[in-house]
Amino acid sequence: MEQTLKNILGKSGFICDMDGVIYRGSKVLPGVPEFINWMMANDKKFIFLTNSPERTPQELSMKLARMGLQVSPDHFYTSAMATAEFLNSQAPGCTAYVIGEPSLTKAMYDLGIYMNDVNPEYVVLGETRTYCFEKIEKAIELVNKGAKLIGANPDHIGVTEKGVMPATGSLIAPIEIATGKKAYFVGKPNPLMLRQGLGLLGCHSSEIVFIGDRMDTDIIAGIESNVDTLLVLSGVTTREDVDNFPYRPKYILNGICDLMAGM
Repeated sequence: MEQTLKNILGKSGFICDMDGVIYRGSKVLPGVPEFINWMMANDKKFIFLTNSPERTPQELSMKLARMGLQVSPDHFYTSAMATAEFLNSQAPGCTAYVIGEPSLTKAMYDLGIYMNDVNPEYVVLGETRTYCFEKIEKAIELVNKGAKLIGANPDHIGVTEKGVMPATGSLIAPIEIATGKKAYFVGKPNPLMLRQGLGLLGCHSSEIVFIGDRMDTDIIAGIESNVDTLLVLSGVTTREDVDNFPYRPKYILNGICDLMAGM
C-alpha cells in the first residue's frame, strides 16, 4: 500500500471525476479538502472532468465554493466543452440545433458554433429539464434531412439528490429509434474527452493518474487513453463489481481519504 500511494502522489498531474470522487450530492467526501490543498501547495497540475454538460466551469467553481472548496474555473472541463471542441474540429463554423441547458449552448457560441433550427449540420443533445415532444419532433426532422446526431455523453441515468434521473443516453434514444441513426457520444467512456483534458494539463500520459468511481466510464476511458487509473470506492462501484469487467484499474482505494493517508 505504501508504494502504491507513493506512486500515485508522485505523479505530475491529476485528472479527477467529480461526483463520487470529490463529493456525493452536496457533501464533500473525506480527504478531498486536504487533497486539493496538497495539489495546490505542491504545484501539481489538475483538472476536474465531468460528463455533465449542465454547468459551466464558473458554475462548477461556485458549486464547490458553496461546499467550502476554493477551485478556480480553469480547473474544470465538461462534456459540453468537449462536444463543442469536437464539432469545431470536425467542421469549423458549423451550425447546430441544440437541446440542452444554456451551458451547452454557451460552449458552442464560445467556439463560433451558432444555433440553427432550419438546416444545421448537427443536432446536439445534453441533459436538460426543457426536454419536450416539440423539440424531439424538430430533432427527428433535422436528422432525417441530414443533420448528424451528437450526444454530449452516453449516460442513460444520472444520480441526483432526488434519486435516479434520465441522462443524455435516455433522452436521445427516441431520436435514434425514430430516425434509424445512431448518435456519436463525446463524453466518457469515449477517450476523446480524457485526451482533451490531458492536453489542457500539458502533461504526457505517463505523468498523470485519472481518478474515477465508475468502471464503465472513468476506468475504461483511462485505459484507452493509456494513463494510470485509480478507482475509488466512494461512488457507484463496489470492490465486488470490479470482477464483472474484463479490465481492471491500476489502483483501487476506498476514497481520496486513503490517498491522503499516505502523506
